[in-house]
Amino acid sequence: MAEAASVPSPSRAVTGDSEFDRDTAVVRREPGVYDIDLSAGWTILGAVNGGYLLAVLGRALGEALPHPDPFTISAHYLTASRPGRAVIRTETVRTGRTLSTGQASLFQYDDEGNEVERIRVLASYGDLAGLPDDVRTTAKPPAIPPYEQCFGPADGPDPLKGVSAITDRLLLKLDPATVGWAIGQPSGKGEMRAWFGLADGRDADPLSLLLAVDALPPTAFEMGLKGWVPTVELTAHIRHRPAPGPLRVAITTRNLAGGFLEEDAEVWDSEDRLVAQSRQLARVRLA
Repeated sequence: MAEAASVPSPSRAVTGDSEFDRDTAVVRREPGVYDIDLSAGWTILGAVNGGYLLAVLGRALGEALPHPDPFTISAHYLTASRPGRAVIRTETVRTGRTLSTGQASLFQYDDEGNEVERIRVLASYGDLAGLPDDVRTTAKPPAIPPYEQCFGPADGPDPLKGVSAITDRLLLKLDPATVGWAIGQPSGKGEMRAWFGLADGRDADPLSLLLAVDALPPTAFEMGLKGWVPTVELTAHIRHRPAPGPLRVAITTRNLAGGFLEEDAEVWDSEDRLVAQSRQLARVRLA
């Protein structure tokens, strides 16, 4: 079992009544069409975080499809999203007994009021509560030091201070072995590991797992690279409804070539279960 007994739990916001829930809430305009005001609280360098966007579209599809939980969701990020109003258009592709599949696109508006597509997703939904309990795996939880031995933005120099509003919404404690980038001494390894939660204490659920897979600093930072690392494509698999308590997130990059890298993420819950996995392709700016 994970050692996280000292993890603080401030106000303990409940699911359905937290900042994350309010900021991902969509308003049904007509069947399959939803409006939302993308919050500036989930931005980095002025752009809306890709995991938050994935959760927004995931919520819209959860309302449009007959099954409650995302099992797999693949997103292509076409243009950078900005805070402000947006519209989500969904389409049911197929409905079955155990799985339903749908697609969704999020649009914003240019200066002339024309719709600009920002992100497009294809997803399959089911019911995590109905899955069998049998687990056969060789995967192991990441070895992260206890919470109190890890570092957050308040524990030292924060190179992203003032440009990363999302940081204030997260309870993030990074493994000391992956924070060399913050003091100008990156390890050269494509690794990032952290304890993860929401700052208001809300427990994780399948939608917040979509945020968790894309909320840590980019592995490119530990490879000595700087600047924005925009996601091109991200696929997430939700494997289990997480138990209450902090999550552990481990992300690795094995190959950077041609100005692109992959990030493979695993998310583990407080009962040592692998609850989410993802892979994304991201673009990096080489010196």
